[in-house]
Amino acid sequence: MSVATGTTAMRQTGVRSKPLPLLPFIELVMLAALVATPFVLASRPELITLMTNVLILSLLALSFDLCWGFSGIMSYGQALFFGVAGYVVALVGRDLDFSQMWGTLPLAMLIGALLAAALAAFLLLGRKTPTSIFVAFGTLTGAYAAERLVAGWQYVGAGNGLSSIKLMALGSYEFVEGFEFYSVALAALVIFYLLSRMIARSQLGLVLAGMRQNEERLAFFGYRVQVFKALIFTFSGAIAGLSGALYSYHQGFTGPTNLGPGLSTTAVIYCLFGGSGTLIGPVIGTIAIELLSYVLADTDAIRQFWPVILGVVLLVVVMFQPTGLLGLVVSARERIGSFGARRRAG
Repeated sequence: MSVATGTTAMRQTGVRSKPLPLLPFIELVMLAALVATPFVLASRPELITLMTNVLILSLLALSFDLCWGFSGIMSYGQALFFGVAGYVVALVGRDLDFSQMWGTLPLAMLIGALLAAALAAFLLLGRKTPTSIFVAFGTLTGAYAAERLVAGWQYVGAGNGLSSIKLMALGSYEFVEGFEFYSVALAALVIFYLLSRMIARSQLGLVLAGMRQNEERLAFFGYRVQVFKALIFTFSGAIAGLSGALYSYHQGFTGPTNLGPGLSTTAVIYCLFGGSGTLIGPVIGTIAIELLSYVLADTDAIRQFWPVILGVVLLVVVMFQPTGLLGLVVSARERIGSFGARRRAG
């Protein structure tokens, strides 16, 4: 059978050649690059420290992507869960002399989840369906109020924050910045990335996709949309709490800005810059922004006004490429996902 005849037969039977998906390939490349990073940068410990921070902040960006990219929740309160969990592990280390990671990291996740559940009960589970603006301002208000509270509370260091945080430990071993802490941060990111990916591809993920496309129609079919939103919001709070605990341990410091609107907005920018609704997009956005910030801040010629240059770059990408960096190479169909099989009549 000739090529032309075969093509005609494929068209008649409705069979189309599907393009290879790019997202799994990008995920594998990113994983390989992150695994190789500490070995490549073995002679530059300051860069390993920088990349550890990037991994921890990627967890925060991932938590926001679950809210906005998959559930349509514009949350400006992710830093609230991040910062409160960081304060909790710092206080437990200071007052109880306990910093074992098997206890403090799950505690941080529990704190983040409980805070998110409480906020969701107020913002999402009322009698009336909340608008996106109401949820955005509600989470923003929560983050701002928490920042002002700790800034004037002497028990938690007030505006100076808490410094000299007890090192995270496992048994008698204490984690300091470097290869070991990088490995912990990478393991946490990979585990919760895979969990988020499983959720996105599960039946719950199918409901989230329906919410993202047409929330009103899904509610018409009897789905309690706000309950599903509250569940994913609570899970995202747990991830943000874990991120905040790791950040406090790694930095050895936590302060009011770690739970304020500024950091929440930064998480939004990470996600939008890389590409929301993709899971890997926020990780790419965090890496790109943090590395660009490091390079610009370390360049003598532009050291005094590098934030302006960074702001212009971010503004241009968000304005002219709303789907983020991944939108340059990944199609809209692959980002949104397709469910079910389509058949054409012969």
